[in-house]
Amino acid sequence: MAEGIGMQWLPYILILPYVLILLKIFRSLQSIEPFNITVEPATFVSVVVACRNEEEHLPGLLQSISDQDYPVNLFEIIIVNDNSTDRTAEVLSDFTAKGKILVINNTGKGKKYAMKTGIGRASGNLIITTDADCRMGKSWLRTLVAFYENHKPDMIIGPVQLESSPGFFGRFQELEFLSLQGITAGSSNAGNGTMCNGANLAFTREAYMKNVDNLNFEISSGDDIFFLHSLKKQKISKILWLESTSAVVKTEACPTTTSFLKQRRRWISKSKGYIDRFTILLGIVTFAAVLLQLSMFVAGLINYAIIQVFLAIFLLKSVPDFLILLNTTRRYNRVELMKWFLPVQTVYPFYVLIVVLYSLISPEKQEN
Repeated sequence: MAEGIGMQWLPYILILPYVLILLKIFRSLQSIEPFNITVEPATFVSVVVACRNEEEHLPGLLQSISDQDYPVNLFEIIIVNDNSTDRTAEVLSDFTAKGKILVINNTGKGKKYAMKTGIGRASGNLIITTDADCRMGKSWLRTLVAFYENHKPDMIIGPVQLESSPGFFGRFQELEFLSLQGITAGSSNAGNGTMCNGANLAFTREAYMKNVDNLNFEISSGDDIFFLHSLKKQKISKILWLESTSAVVKTEACPTTTSFLKQRRRWISKSKGYIDRFTILLGIVTFAAVLLQLSMFVAGLINYAIIQVFLAIFLLKSVPDFLILLNTTRRYNRVELMKWFLPVQTVYPFYVLIVVLYSLISPEKQEN
């Protein structure tokens, strides 16, 4: 009898770590205060962008950076051409920037080597990275530099937002991305950062050079997160989240399901190189929660009585997910997306299963 009662409670015990960890992240989110510029910054900064076959996106990015309201004599743009086979080189040579722009070729192959090449040529001690398909407001640089001067961190994790796209697929991507941004902001604000995005990242040149050997160059992706985790191991390092609408970088959503799956496969491929315990723990409890939902759903199809357990597990997982998303959509002025929460939450476990299976059947090919 006692064993039967224990088995009945097992699903609730298994979902508990996920709920507690996510609620802790939500509490941290609630304490985030927006940053406002009080003193005009004056630090020279190097903006480094690695690009490969980005002839369509580069003009927009370069224009966004060129239009910044930060003094042109206080920043440089370094574009690293990573063995492009399209018209990237011609686009770069034709663009006339308002400030200093340096175009160089990658000395290796892949984004990690491209970033290493670009940062190695940087004149500024403060490095800011973004991607070729990104766009930003005119006060992006000014806000990042002001935050740096105010707090003097080793790394600044900036906000990234997906451009809105139509249909359920677009809403699904945006909600998932906002959820990841919420976890990124909440964990970083709590002093236990798990994720960051090279599309909007700032750090000191010194911090990068001290950690560059820990970026797992044998894994094609993950230069940003491996850097974060390596820096995090140094107890004296200072890693901060920047909360500011002026600092938001916008990037495009994946246009097709194939490109979306390939992107998620890249994200999964780098997880084997993770060394941060909290990030690993979060990944395990998240996958366990998803697997628990799927198993309870399948068991409920066989035994109708288990459907009640499935619904209870679904509700328990949804509470912290909803709170984090509501907080994040409010901060990004995207609260209207919350009407899609329930359908997205319903298909999410099946999406995770598809991504994992896709990654196993068609693994990520590494750069040579």
